[in-house]
Parts: sequence; C-alpha cells; structure tokens
Amino acid sequence: MGLTEVGPDVYVLRYPVLDVNVSLIVGGEVAVVVDTLSTVDQATELAEAVRAVTPLPLAIVNTHHHFDHCFGNATLAASTPGVSIWAHEATATTLREDGAKLQRAWYEEYADRDPELASGLAAVTLCPPDRTVHTESIMDIGGRVIELRHLGRGHTEGDLVVAVPDAGVLLAGDLVEQGGPPSFEDSFPLDWPETLAALRQLDWTRTVVPGHGSTVDLDYVRAQHDELTELAWLIREGHADGAASEAVAAKAPYEPEVALVAVKRGYADLDGRL
Repeated sequence: MGLTEVGPDVYVLRYPVLDVNVSLIVGGEVAVVVDTLSTVDQATELAEAVRAVTPLPLAIVNTHHHFDHCFGNATLAASTPGVSIWAHEATATTLREDGAKLQRAWYEEYADRDPELASGLAAVTLCPPDRTVHTESIMDIGGRVIELRHLGRGHTEGDLVVAVPDAGVLLAGDLVEQGGPPSFEDSFPLDWPETLAALRQLDWTRTVVPGHGSTVDLDYVRAQHDELTELAWLIREGHADGAASEAVAAKAPYEPEVALVAVKRGYADLDGRL
C-alpha cells in the first residue's frame, strides 16, 4: 500500500476500509499528515507508507472528529516526539470531552457488521488535537506555506480544509464526498451549501481530495453544492409548511433514508435544537 502523488510533493493514500483518503504534504523541514485512519494497525500501515516517502518530522491535521479521520493520531504521533496535532477548535473539544463516549458508540455500531474494525476501534488510545484553528491558520513547513481553513459548518461543526496553493491541491475532508452521498449524521445541512460556496472561491484549485473516494475537481464540487442547495431549500420550505420529515426526504436529490437524516437535522436547526 503506497501513496500516490496528486500534486508536487502532495500525496494521497486511498485506504480500502471505508474508502477513506489520507494525505501527505512534504515541505522543506516538516511533512504534514492530514487525517490518520481508524485503528492502530491502519495507522501503522500509514506511518510505513509515509516513511517510504520522507524521513522528515511530522505534523498532523485532523479534518474533523470522526474516527476514520483521527483515531490513528496516537500511532502517527509516536513517530515524532512532540508532534503537533491541528484541528478546528470544535473538533478538539468534541474529542477531548466526548471522545470516549463516541468511541464506545462507534464500537457498538460496527460490532456486528465489521467485528475486526470494531475491535480495532475499541483498542485505540485517543489522542485529541493540541493545536486549534478558529477560522484560519498558516503553516510554514520549510519554504512551503499551507493554509488550514474553517469555511463554515457542513459535514460537522468543525470541518477543516487544508489548502496547498503552490500545488493547486485542496484537501476537503468530508465536506466533499465521491463514490457515495454525503453523510449527514452530525451535519448542518442548512449551512453546508454556503460552506461549499466558500470552498469554490478558492479558484486556484485544480485537484480536490475528498474525504472518501477518487480525487475530483471544482466542477464536481459545484454539482455537489447544487444538490445540497436543493436539499436545504426543501428543508426550509418543508419546515415552514409543517411537512413531515419523510415527505420532504422523498423529494430530495438523495435516497430517502439518507435524506431523512438531513431533514431531521435541518428541522432541529430551525427549531433551535442544534
């Protein structure tokens, strides 16, 4: 298993379990690993793949708090003493305050359908981020600048994108999904379109690395933005009309069972319950 170069000294590893992407950005003094997979074994494979590319000390960025993007933190951090782990402040708070509860919930979710993954999740030592981003942070990694940006809520409250302008690459986390519909369990579907609109303003972008699936371009992001905008309007109109969540989900541009999660989250947001 190896990393594929998608821009000058920017690499992606597309991991088969959950089809999740992790990325590596190599600078002159530091290499940045963006997301760290789910378990000790997975993160160990990732560390080996990283070390096949560069011996540089590492920094870590988590795009959000879901296990497949950050439960490998401790394993990756062990390869560089004193490593910094960056994330949006909401992500850091969630992992610090609710991480153990979420770890148990995810174990229970996967215990029957993927026992090996569930066992790996249960064995993880959580390692929350220690460096936080509110809106934007600029990292100089040795003659190369990368940008950590919180463009707004969408997939979660704490979505962070990583911009590599000199390579034309944007690491979008689960704000952008390829190969499947967006995941709405912790989402803010009324905010998500505006967040993607802000992402599209980074028009130097040639390659977008989604949280899952194949790399895409800004035309793909525009299409996803349009779908999410349609969904957001359906939610607002349905809420104003007092329509049942199921009726709104049936009109959405996603499968009803997927859209229903979004509609319920949107209704809760409009009711002030999120």
